[in-house]
Amino acid sequence: MTALSPVRIGTAPLDRVSVVAVARHRAPVEIDAAALDAMAESRGLIEALAADPHPHYGVSTGFGALATTFIAADRRRQLQASLIRSHAAGTGTEIETEVVRALQLLRLQALATGRTGVRPVVAQTYAAMLNARITPIVREYGSLGCSGDLAPLAHIALAALGEGDVRVASDAVVPASVALAEAGIAPLVLEEKEGLALINGTDGMLGMLVLALHDLENLLTAADIGAAMSVESQLGTDAVFAADLMALRPQLGQTASAAHLRALLAGSPMIASHRGPEDGRVQDAYSLRCAPQVHGAARDTIAHASAVTARELASVIDNPVVTVDGRIESNGNFHGAPVAAVLDFLAISVADVASVSERRTDRALDPARNRGLPPFLADEVGVDSGLMIAQYSAAGIVSELKRLAVPASVDSIPSSAMQEDHVSMGWAAARKLRRAIDGLARVLAIELITAARALDLRAPLQPGPATGAVRDLVRTVAGPPGPDRFLSPEIEAVTVLVRSGEIARIAEESADV
Repeated sequence: MTALSPVRIGTAPLDRVSVVAVARHRAPVEIDAAALDAMAESRGLIEALAADPHPHYGVSTGFGALATTFIAADRRRQLQASLIRSHAAGTGTEIETEVVRALQLLRLQALATGRTGVRPVVAQTYAAMLNARITPIVREYGSLGCSGDLAPLAHIALAALGEGDVRVASDAVVPASVALAEAGIAPLVLEEKEGLALINGTDGMLGMLVLALHDLENLLTAADIGAAMSVESQLGTDAVFAADLMALRPQLGQTASAAHLRALLAGSPMIASHRGPEDGRVQDAYSLRCAPQVHGAARDTIAHASAVTARELASVIDNPVVTVDGRIESNGNFHGAPVAAVLDFLAISVADVASVSERRTDRALDPARNRGLPPFLADEVGVDSGLMIAQYSAAGIVSELKRLAVPASVDSIPSSAMQEDHVSMGWAAARKLRRAIDGLARVLAIELITAARALDLRAPLQPGPATGAVRDLVRTVAGPPGPDRFLSPEIEAVTVLVRSGEIARIAEESADV
């Protein structure tokens, strides 16, 4: 595998591509010298406040409901360690490595801005852990999305202190102290303010949002491809995707999906075979005819979520925060509402795209609606069941996706003795979105398998260049029409092709674009 270029960490925001590179593909990181200088400068302000006999929140006081309790100087290191240990209270299954690395990276980026007041060594330790592929064990439950993703971030910080368990590059689970020692990284001893700076952030929900957007852009392309193959194999028309019709309703996502469908179906002998006046059908069903409208709405949701993501990546989340003019101010920027809302919005779009895909699959299997194809695309009708139960799987996933589309962000639960009396539940919104995206990939894979078989059964009619290329790619892992066989491995294999972007890549290379 080619080594990835290091991602620069500095006072400028990270972009989504960089986050995915570090989180998913293990790219290394480097901290700019200017960022180290900015951290050292703001640290001087914190140390001046630490010497002040008057209390300053987060510097010489307790936290949350204990924010008015003054802490003597000789107890402040213990305060920082206690904060991290007590807040590392997550429970449940271990979350994915890519999510943990996104957490680590995005908190490092916040530290590097110089607005959190930590010493440079804190950021350098986080960078060293990322580069050594030391991944703290973080649990499923523990974040209410306000004050940021407290428990998940505390698990990251705990490992930097040399406590708790981590996964190393070999994927083995070892004590953090052992992993740090083997990597030559000194455990952190936190000073005033640093504990808060390590756990006050929307980094978990934001990291999962970035990864989700990366995946959904690919899946929306795959959805258009599946729709094109379904329109073609069910002898539908591409006339409804015409540019002048789309111009009558200039929604951006709809326009983009319709253009994509036109390119995918260009040059299709199968479409041309029934384009003349002898075709007596007035119009196709909504799942075929309205594909650009449904997929386009999801594209518009992604565009909105992308704008929110860019602003959040440009944010510095901490409480208190060091302002540009040197003040130390308490604030509420850690509340995850902006991120939580778009995570829930995306889950709604995921459910809708999966729903219309499953409807296209169902039509292809029904002899009353599929225009001359055998029931369930079976080889020997009555003996073989064909793709009957594959559609059951898609339907079961779609049903779950509808449940996962119920917003998490409206379900606030007060905490911290009513000091934190309204929370975002953004972490929960992100976790269910990840499951929804997995389900969408599987539903699309089932549509592609179904449409590929339907295209084959239309022989001697041939598909267009793009859809034919996708059919041929599907055939490398899923066999042609024939007697019933074990389908589950084929569904899994095509799901991998969808997720990896191979389906999108081969279609784009062959399409008339």
